[in-house]
Amino acid sequence: MDMSSDIIGLISIVFLLGCSAFFSMSETALTAASRPKMHHAEKQGSKRAAVVNHLRQDSESLIGSILVGNNLVNILATVLTTTVFTSLFGETGVVYATVAMTVAIIVFAEVLPKTYAFNHADKVAMVVSYFVRGWLWISWPITWTIQKVSRLLLRLLGVKTSAELGRYLGDDELRGAIDLHGNTPDRDDVQQERAMLRSILDLDAVTVEKIMTHRRKAMMLDIEMPKEELIEAVLSSPYTRIPLWKDDPSNVVGVLHAKPLLRALRQTPDVEKLDILDLANEPWFIPETVNLLDQLQEFRERREHFALVVDEYGALMGIVTLEDILEEIVGEISDELDSPVTGVRRHPDGSYLVQGSVTIRDLNRQFDWGLPENPAATLAGLIMHEARQLPDIGQVYSFFDFRFEIVRRQRHQVTLIKVKQQL
Repeated sequence: MDMSSDIIGLISIVFLLGCSAFFSMSETALTAASRPKMHHAEKQGSKRAAVVNHLRQDSESLIGSILVGNNLVNILATVLTTTVFTSLFGETGVVYATVAMTVAIIVFAEVLPKTYAFNHADKVAMVVSYFVRGWLWISWPITWTIQKVSRLLLRLLGVKTSAELGRYLGDDELRGAIDLHGNTPDRDDVQQERAMLRSILDLDAVTVEKIMTHRRKAMMLDIEMPKEELIEAVLSSPYTRIPLWKDDPSNVVGVLHAKPLLRALRQTPDVEKLDILDLANEPWFIPETVNLLDQLQEFRERREHFALVVDEYGALMGIVTLEDILEEIVGEISDELDSPVTGVRRHPDGSYLVQGSVTIRDLNRQFDWGLPENPAATLAGLIMHEARQLPDIGQVYSFFDFRFEIVRRQRHQVTLIKVKQQL
């Protein structure tokens, strides 16, 4: 080969290495680009993001086409380099060509473009999207043939492809993305955002019995008590909806809302003439096994905010409100009438004094603990379940990497526990 042919050959080699770098960069960018960001950009009208999303719908064809192009240009560049170096250096040119192409392909066609694409995946993916789509059309016959042969070989080996298994962003991946959210995990706002996102995913896995107010803590009034006392109790209560029972606290006959009561008092100042039961709404009973997502939808459809929870035998277990479910997502919602008691007090030594009635979900949410939420709903219930007995005051248990000391007990109920995480 003459000098001009060698120069053309070298220019062709550089061009082919550039094409190899392009394919390597495209492969990394299109696989590493953020799916949520691309989806959002497409919704905002970005045509390039739409192309990226379309290309990734068939990731097998996308990767196959890119690999075909990458290997094709690498082989051509290697053959051409060997020819040029043999012309320049004789038989030893083969060795020089091998070393030169190995370094060039690894550094300039693989490491550098892939590193850049990995650190700027979203930007690069949208830049190369049109070019890759064009190459996909050109290389389609070759890619299709290779895919068919590959699938046949894999099927003979008993391996299922991603096209057969299906691919979607599952709960585990979403939870992993939530855990990676934010670069400063110690910030309170980041922890709150994580807790909210996790709670949304948990709505269909948590039943109302886990968040309900137990009947022992619920405010309920006897409808047969003197009307003046009943009205005074309703008006002085921090709650707007109060269940009314007759003969037995488990026999709820209505739910009285403070607003219609006030409206009736304005129209009929004589309280003895008021029919309290007529002012009350029909009680709505729900099973304790309903999950929060379904119950939230029921609240919205019925335009109700209040429900009574019963067990499988029809016994009243407690009450659940729309606010209870919303608090599972956004955290505690307090107003000027709410009690500030949380049931948890931290000590300087890192331990916590926790009331037995505090729910495990609240503890996990507030302190990012990993205590199991089944089968017990409260901390006292968890300890009794694990201990298989009713603990005595002073007894200490260690499980789930925590130390639990029974501080106070009232009859058969554990009311106060000292909790310390074991490192």
